[in-house]
Amino acid sequence: MRRVFFVVFFLFIFSSGNVFAESNYVLPYPSFMPGSKFYKLQEVKDSALKYWYFGNFGQFTYNLKQADKYLVEAKILFEYKQYLLAYDALQKSNKYFLNAPDYLDAAKKENKNISENFNLLQEASQKHIEILESLKKELPTNVTWRPEKSASTELNLSDLINNSIKIRMAI
Repeated sequence: MRRVFFVVFFLFIFSSGNVFAESNYVLPYPSFMPGSKFYKLQEVKDSALKYWYFGNFGQFTYNLKQADKYLVEAKILFEYKQYLLAYDALQKSNKYFLNAPDYLDAAKKENKNISENFNLLQEASQKHIEILESLKKELPTNVTWRPEKSASTELNLSDLINNSIKIRMAI
């Protein structure tokens, strides 16, 4: 019995691997992706939902959700080497992420308590940076996208990701 205890104890001690600091913020599961029949319908629905979110806190929530959604979309598209679509998705994520703090500032000017939402924004920022840093390590710095029937496009992925990280660090 004693021998079993020591074996289990040593396995527990020596089996613990490296633990990295990670954010507890949870990104959404990806929805329809470009190329799906329902992708355009989802974009129309999302743009209509913007009017469903009332007030500064509602608009903050909407913009943060959209930033999350497009970041996940970009990550998956980058993994599948769909660089042009991923590039566009990451630009959309940046746009929505830049909008979110403006609504918190407006709420603060109205003397509303923004501490909870500001903490959420910081957690989201940390998680986004985590994802972007991992992409930065995996992706080439530049890509020339050559579609079949049109001119090629030069994509500077390194600059886009660095800019995305700067946007999120500015929070």
